[in-house]
Amino acid sequence: MTADRPGGTPRRLVLASASPARLGLLRQAGLAPEVIVSGVDEDKVHAPTPAELALSLAEAKAAHVAARPEASGALVIGCDSVLELDGRALGKPADAAEATARWQQMRGRVGILQTGHCVYDTAAKRYESATASTVVRFGEPTDAEIAAYVASGEPLHVAGAFTLDGRSAPFIEGIDGDPGNVIGLSLPLLRRLLAKLDVGITELWTA
Repeated sequence: MTADRPGGTPRRLVLASASPARLGLLRQAGLAPEVIVSGVDEDKVHAPTPAELALSLAEAKAAHVAARPEASGALVIGCDSVLELDGRALGKPADAAEATARWQQMRGRVGILQTGHCVYDTAAKRYESATASTVVRFGEPTDAEIAAYVASGEPLHVAGAFTLDGRSAPFIEGIDGDPGNVIGLSLPLLRRLLAKLDVGITELWTA
């Protein structure tokens, strides 16, 4: 394993995302990443399937940050999530009207939350990437509940217009797969990607 710098201090870890949910998951797992937002124009990234789109976006974000001088020597984590519904990739809704229409479309149905993950080792100039998929079973909130949820503003900031750990949690009947993946990042998948780069996740713990 090559995670440690000389002297035994953990390698720098950089999260290429402004997502507080992803940052929170990493911190809860004993990691202390710096945050450098990628600034990738997501509208210019295209792929044939939702899973491939999520992966392409994650790779683009990780590569964009890894190329910056301030990320030199660090391990860079890039992630992106989309909700797959009827074969389409749904990201963050553009406005309240779109968020409302999304929930009216999703209620009582099943979608797949696709989250692309990419870990870029800037020291070794190598990266590993993969997509995690979690099935989400939506409940049937009333029009009034949907309106109240949209008015909270929360669905405008998250892929698929919902969260598993926020105000929409009562409207999610259940999931099949990793809950962390729905929140924003699959820690088991992150561990596997790090291992492929000869980095043990426990060697990145800060406490």
